[in-house]
Amino acid sequence: MARLGLILGDQLNANHAVLDALDAERDRLAMGEIVDEASYVPHHVKKIVLVFAAMRHRARELQNQGWTVDYHLFDSNSEIRSFGGLLDQAVAAHDIDEVLIAQPGEWRVLEHLQNWAGERGVKLTVLPDRRFVSELDDFNDWAAGKKQLRMEFFYRQVRQRTGLLMADGEPVGGVWNLDAENRKKWSGDPPAPRVKGFEPDDITQAVIDLVGAQLKGFGSIEGFDYPVTRQQAQAALVDFIENRLAYFGDYQDALDDGEDYLFHSRLSASLNIGLLDPMDVCRAAEQAYGQGDAPLNAVEGFIRQIIGWREFIRGIYWYLMPEYAQRNTLGHDQPLPEWYWSGETQMRCLAKAVDQTRREAYAHHIQRLMVTGNFALLLGVLPKEICDWYLAVYIDAYEWVELPNTLGMVMHADGGVVGSKPYAASGKYIERMGNHCKHCRYKVKDTLGEDACPFNALYWDFLMRHREDFESNNRMRMMYRNVDRMDEEKQSAIQARAEWIRIHINDL
Repeated sequence: MARLGLILGDQLNANHAVLDALDAERDRLAMGEIVDEASYVPHHVKKIVLVFAAMRHRARELQNQGWTVDYHLFDSNSEIRSFGGLLDQAVAAHDIDEVLIAQPGEWRVLEHLQNWAGERGVKLTVLPDRRFVSELDDFNDWAAGKKQLRMEFFYRQVRQRTGLLMADGEPVGGVWNLDAENRKKWSGDPPAPRVKGFEPDDITQAVIDLVGAQLKGFGSIEGFDYPVTRQQAQAALVDFIENRLAYFGDYQDALDDGEDYLFHSRLSASLNIGLLDPMDVCRAAEQAYGQGDAPLNAVEGFIRQIIGWREFIRGIYWYLMPEYAQRNTLGHDQPLPEWYWSGETQMRCLAKAVDQTRREAYAHHIQRLMVTGNFALLLGVLPKEICDWYLAVYIDAYEWVELPNTLGMVMHADGGVVGSKPYAASGKYIERMGNHCKHCRYKVKDTLGEDACPFNALYWDFLMRHREDFESNNRMRMMYRNVDRMDEEKQSAIQARAEWIRIHINDL
């Protein structure tokens, strides 16, 4: 009897628990390009290319290391359409009595595999997922009994445990969080360096050809240049550390009409499929600070995104699923505007964000939170629709990271689990952080009238509609004082304008 290790497409890390638990001479590995996984949402085609190409490169590495890898190539007409189908084939062919996996990133995958194992009478062993700094038990122990779960306090615990940016038990610089220093508007100086890309090799080009011929997803496949091996991902990390980290902190919230990346890393896709180890990434940034190559606000902000938000969000997901996915605390029910898929809107910030997403399968966190996300919140979009959109269109999106960020942080649909207040803002925020408004057909300074920025009326209407939900929130009292300064006539006019926007949303 043999054991089989299932290597999932988003778990390509070298320090994989399954590899340590198996014997390469006796046991086997299975990997597969699964039809259902490629199509359960209309994934960006570049995301599918990334996962399939990285899987094929990883399978070759494992074979060169002496592993027997049963690899299933994608075929839209294949009878094998799920992980269960892939395992059925392996069990029948090789007399498998135990399957080993690392904890999947997504609840639905774990449930599917557990159901399969129960139905087939095969032992399923679930091992830790080493793509993260924290074990799930670490988060669960921290969260137990707390009335509020706040990233900042979990982040401090992880800082202390890892020693990152710590000295004698205290945070380097004397403060834990330098986010207040990271909100500058970029005016073109220093110039934004080009992100390092990678020319597709024969393996990747074969995947590009396959996806182009057999899969209909979101976005453009042209110009695919993401890292697909650990060596390429490491080169991308070095490029970021040397060329962009120094200014990442200052301009991480900035928006620009002509730049897709500014000083962002574009490393999340590599982290989320295991091509980069989070501690290696953080140590590289910490070393840059120690050598005087990057300031503390940049390095702390970058490390916080990885060992703070990334770990916290993953913990929230597994702590509260599966019930969490159904939450809709604010009762929003509007359909997602059609132009979230096409980009055909006259609102410049939204058109640019969707266009970039269609081209690159990427947008940075402020574009996601304060442009596409903020607008969906103000409009009152049904949470499931915007969650499915984020899951589909971004190259780094998997449900463990997408769902709490979108349902919780973007839509505040979880009742305040992730964020203490909704990230709602008018057009003034977008004007303050970038130059989209200069190129927009709508006037950011106006709230009423057909040429007024739609964000503005929707923002004030959101506050009025949800007064009972938020007026007692200490962080929102100033906003409600501003509402109260409006007379009834103006409030009614704003509500009428907001309702007009909702009715005519696909024409804006």
